[in-house]
Amino acid sequence: MNPSVLSYYDAARTVREYAASLHPTRTESLPLLAALHRSLASSVVADRDQPPFARSTRDGFAARSADLTARAPLTIIGRLRAGEAWPGPPLASGQAIEIMTGAPVPPGADCVLMVEHASVDASRIIPARPLSPGENIVPAGAEARAGATLIPPGTRIGPQHIAIAAACGYSTITVNTQPRVVILATGDELVPIDQQPSPFQIRNSNSYALAAQITCHGGVAVIHPSIRDSLEASESAIRATLDCDLLILSGGVSMGKYDFVEQALADLGAEFFFTGARIQPGRPVVFGQLPTPSGKNLPFFGLPGNPISTLVTFTIFAAPILAALAGETSLGPHFAQARLTQPIEAKGGFTRFLPAYLQSSADGATIQTIPWQGSGDQAAAAKTNCFVVIPDNTAYSSGEIVTILHL
Repeated sequence: MNPSVLSYYDAARTVREYAASLHPTRTESLPLLAALHRSLASSVVADRDQPPFARSTRDGFAARSADLTARAPLTIIGRLRAGEAWPGPPLASGQAIEIMTGAPVPPGADCVLMVEHASVDASRIIPARPLSPGENIVPAGAEARAGATLIPPGTRIGPQHIAIAAACGYSTITVNTQPRVVILATGDELVPIDQQPSPFQIRNSNSYALAAQITCHGGVAVIHPSIRDSLEASESAIRATLDCDLLILSGGVSMGKYDFVEQALADLGAEFFFTGARIQPGRPVVFGQLPTPSGKNLPFFGLPGNPISTLVTFTIFAAPILAALAGETSLGPHFAQARLTQPIEAKGGFTRFLPAYLQSSADGATIQTIPWQGSGDQAAAAKTNCFVVIPDNTAYSSGEIVTILHL
C-alpha cells in the first residue's frame, strides 16, 4: 500500500478521471412512469415535427398582419378550438377567425391578435394594435424536427423528460440498470437498529444513511451485517461482496489500533488512489479498486464512520462514481452559491464543509451554518440541507457570497 493524502481538488480530480472510465453494462425497458429518476440508455427522438402544425400561443383572433396595420374592422367568420382543423377556405383580407390557445393556425392567417387587444362588436373586431407576421404563433417544427434527438442517453429522467417522451408516443423507455452497491459498516460498538444498545453501543444508523444516499443517486443499496473489529472479519466480509458494482465501507479507516479496513483491502490486492483528503470533516476517506474473480476491477470507498463525515464524503466522492456506473452524463457533485448570514473564520490545512441550512426565495438564497459538536453530531446532520464550502485558510464576512454543496 502506498498511502497518499490529497487536497480536496486533487482528490476530486482523481475521482472524475476514474469515473470517465466507467460505463453501465446492462439496460432494461420500463413503463414510462417507472423510468422516472433513472438514467436513459437510448435516445428519445421526435416521432414527428414538434409542434406538428403552426400553433396559436394565445386566445384571440387569427388574422392577416397586413389587415391590422390600418386597424380597420375585421369580420369574424368562425371559431377554431384546439384539436380542430379549419374546414373553410383560406382566410381572406378583412376577415378574422376566433382561435383558442393550442389550436392550429388556419390557412391565410399569419398572426394571432390577443383577445385583450381587440374590441368585439357583434360579428366584427376592431384591432387595437398592429402585429408582425408570425406574432403569437409557433411555426410547425420550430421546437424539433421529426427524428431529432430530444433526450440524449445519460440523462437522468425528470418530469420534463417524461412529458416529452409521452408526447412522442413512448409508453416504455430503455434505461440503464441501477448499479448494485454493497454497504459494509465496521465496529464492535454497532448493533442492528431494531436492537436495544447497551450504554456504550450505538445503532448502525450509518448503513441506513448511506442506503438512502445511494437510492437518491440512482443505485440499489444492499446493507450487509456490520463487521467486527478484526482483520480476519474485515477480509472475510469484503471477499464476500466482490460481485457488486460499488463497495462502500463505513468506519475503520482512521489510524486507530482497531481500524483494519485499509489493511484488509491491501491484503486482498487493492490499488489505492488516495488514502486521505485534506478536508474537514472526512479526512480519512479512502478510494481505490479491488481485483475480482470475474476479472473486473471493483471500485470501493472507505468512508469515515461519523455521520456528517459520511454525508460529506459520499456526496463529493462516491456519488459521482455511482452516477457514472448508472450511465449518467452529469456526475456531480452539484454546487451553487448563496449569501452568508454570519461571518466564518479562516482555518488552515483543510477545505472545510460546514453543515448549513439554505433558504431560498424570489429575492435570492441565504445560507446559515448550523452549530455542531463535531462530525459525530447526528442532531446537527438532521438539520442540514447543504454544506458551505470553505477553501483552505479563507475567511468570509456576513453578506458575502459563498459556494454551497447540495446534498
